[in-house]
Amino acid sequence: GVLVHQAQTVLGGYALQSLLLAGFVAIGVALLGGGAAAAVALFEFPGRRTFEWALLLPMAMPAYVLAYAYTDFLQFSGPLQTSLRSMTGLEGSLWPDVRSLPGAVVLFVLCLYPYVYLLVRTALAERGVQMMEAARLLGAGLWRRVGAVALPLSRPALVAGVALALMETL
Repeated sequence: GVLVHQAQTVLGGYALQSLLLAGFVAIGVALLGGGAAAAVALFEFPGRRTFEWALLLPMAMPAYVLAYAYTDFLQFSGPLQTSLRSMTGLEGSLWPDVRSLPGAVVLFVLCLYPYVYLLVRTALAERGVQMMEAARLLGAGLWRRVGAVALPLSRPALVAGVALALMETL
């Protein structure tokens, strides 16, 4: 009887929210993790060595612990909004509630992108640099090299990382 009642009242909404959460988290971790991995693995820039390990720091804590910490820090009564309100004299909430679908998406993306980052960085570091250099020597521009060389090389790792992130999300 309880399951029938839930199916008639809240199950559809819960399923829709879960699908939306999974879809937005998949897009977010793919963009953030894949983009960071491509930047670190394929390009040389100041601070690259620091970013290589710093981008892995969210893996040092379980996602649920980070979610509690972020939620406590960013909520209306948290230290950040309280300090900003006292410094600026503003009243009310300074941004949307973190206990909403967009807030959950942001928190999950920031906690789970290292799955994608680590797998894509490894895939690109193995052969990506040499193949990108060969494409450059053959006259391909930057966007052509990224689209025709780096993206196909990283696609299996990207899918695997997104799958791991979705497993954690659901």
